[in-house]
Order: sequence, then structure tokens, then C-alpha cells
Amino acid sequence: MESLNLNIHVDANDKKEVEQFCSSVGMNVSTAVNMFIKAVLKEQRLPFEIRSNTFDGTVYEKLKEAELEMSNSSQRYSKEEVLKSMNDIIG
Repeated sequence: MESLNLNIHVDANDKKEVEQFCSSVGMNVSTAVNMFIKAVLKEQRLPFEIRSNTFDGTVYEKLKEAELEMSNSSQRYSKEEVLKSMNDIIG
């Protein structure tokens, strides 16, 4: 398998901290980045959750509760009902 270089720009402090972390778990940054890439390719998604800081934790939790309730119900909801419910939660 051909190997290529990947150049990325990161904050200097972040680079130092990730190098220290990787060292503490017995790997280098290159190995960690390769693990990340392999996980993305295998799962076809980012291997972590991305959330906006726009909502406070309460709103996020209420939306997660609503999502769980809807997924556990046999009732089907229209797009309009879902959007209204979300707007009610967000305020």
C-alpha cells in the first residue's frame, strides 16, 4: 500500500497536547490520525458526536427525550408535527 504525507494546520498548543497524550498511550500523532481516518472510512461517519453550542444543555436533553419518545412509539408523526414539537421545545 502506498503511503503519502498529509499536511494539516493545527494550533501549536493543541499539537503539543495531542503529542503528549499520544505519547502517554504509547503511540504517535500519525498513528492517532490514521486510526481516526480508518474509523471514518469503516463507519462512514465521524467517530464522535458534533453538537452546536447554540442550545443549552436543557434544550438538547429535551430534544433527545423527544427523539427517544418518538422512536419508541408506534405512532407516526408528520414533518409539520415534528417541527412544531421542536419549536415548542426550543421556545
